[in-house]
Amino acid sequence: MADDWYGGDAATFGDRLEGAREAAGLSQTELAAKLGVRLETLQSWEEDMADPRANKLQMVAGMLNVSLMWLLNGEGAGLDGPPQGVDEAEREREILREIREARAVIKDLDARLERLERRVKAGESQ
Repeated sequence: MADDWYGGDAATFGDRLEGAREAAGLSQTELAAKLGVRLETLQSWEEDMADPRANKLQMVAGMLNVSLMWLLNGEGAGLDGPPQGVDEAEREREILREIREARAVIKDLDARLERLERRVKAGESQ
């Protein structure tokens, strides 16, 4: 359910932070600069390897237009579901996966054609 997408049982602080950042149209580099932290620091927050201090947490909530409680536990004013870009990125990954599969089929067919040509040529020389 979309309502539970960022809920406490379905998502972590890092998931909610990343989702809110993407919904705001900010890259990690841009948000880190606005917050005055290193890119690695923001990445560690999004990967749930570290937690921001209270003052940075409050700044993040304000900049991303979500409540502090939503960031912490998924309750309150925040996002209902993934940003539109997440769905688009998934579709792009699926298309790229199909392209790779099609290329593999083409490669196999090309090798098969090459073998058949060699057999035809071997038959001509006899």
